[in-house]
Amino acid sequence: MAIKISTELLDGCVLGLLNQNDLYGYELTKLVQKSIAVSNSTMYPVMRRLKENGLVTTYDQPYKGRNRRYYQITETGAKQLALIRSDWQRFQLGINQLMGSDEVE
Repeated sequence: MAIKISTELLDGCVLGLLNQNDLYGYELTKLVQKSIAVSNSTMYPVMRRLKENGLVTTYDQPYKGRNRRYYQITETGAKQLALIRSDWQRFQLGINQLMGSDEVE
């Protein structure tokens, strides 16, 4: 059984990666997929929504005769990431307590 990830957590994962470095779409997708099971068809709508909400901006860079679209976190995106991190910590603590996990932070 795979645990389904919420939209807010997926947004937080993308924003967290972009908070470290600007990334192009395919690279961003592959980095997320290293940690959680998510399809390519899920990721591009996430990136589009984040852009529409002003949480990321984009710019194009030429690469081998084509353009790569890079995503960059905005100040608003960084604030949203902080909120998601805070919500995640509370949620994680509650789940760990319910499941009897020894790893309570």
